[in-house]
Amino acid sequence: MRSKRIGLSGTAIKTIALLLMVIDHVYYFFNFTGVVPTWYNMLGRLSAPLFLFCTVEGFAHTHNRRRYFLRLWAIAAGMGSLSALMAFDGLLRRPDGLFPTNGIFSNFVILCSIWQGIDWMRQGKRLAGTCAIAGPWIWGLLVFLLSMIPGVSNPILYLGCSLLPAWTCIIDGGFVYIVGGTLLYLFRDKRKTQLVSWALWIFCTEFLAVWLGYGAVSGVPLMQMFTRNYQWFSIAAVAVMALYNGRRGASCKQLFYWFYPLHIYALYALSWALLIILR
Repeated sequence: MRSKRIGLSGTAIKTIALLLMVIDHVYYFFNFTGVVPTWYNMLGRLSAPLFLFCTVEGFAHTHNRRRYFLRLWAIAAGMGSLSALMAFDGLLRRPDGLFPTNGIFSNFVILCSIWQGIDWMRQGKRLAGTCAIAGPWIWGLLVFLLSMIPGVSNPILYLGCSLLPAWTCIIDGGFVYIVGGTLLYLFRDKRKTQLVSWALWIFCTEFLAVWLGYGAVSGVPLMQMFTRNYQWFSIAAVAVMALYNGRRGASCKQLFYWFYPLHIYALYALSWALLIILR
């Protein structure tokens, strides 16, 4: 009889991340009411890192990386295209100007290229590996530079937000999560090193850099790092990651893939209706 491993399966961690994500998005779309507590948003800081951790494991163990990538890309491109239309053309924007900027899947698409590049490098395929790793970084910088040119900015930004995700166009994640996701993959076979590297990276970028860049310079009280600038709370996700037992768990991949866009647009529509009623 096979013994059960103590801890959380991949499906269990995804379920925790999903619940935290819903709580976070309830705050995001309904905080205009003044009745949704801030701790909803604080708890939500753990959601994206947990999904990122599960995507690292999913990419490493999938039997068909091409299909895995295309599934992520389809969702990222679809949501990114709609967000771009909302951002640049005002399409379907809520009356107060808010619109969904959720783009965690765009991070995953970029990271899949980098992760594949890491594996190619380990296999001795240095040219392919270098291109796969450096390509997304170069593309992001190119989008940033071209976006400053009149007449070119809008088309290139549309492209960077949709069909060819660029890290410089991602609001929900971007540079911090691309580097963080790379660290999680590099050290996935060394759990302690993996978790410590994530924690240190988040502390340096989301706490130390923010505090030194804004708090210490402008005299903002340190307490605001716990009450306002609390993005660094995502460091706590390591407590859940550490419980991973290496098992996939029950297969519910369709739920996790499609629940993300569906619940976002459902909450967005409900918040729009409530905004109109309250006005």
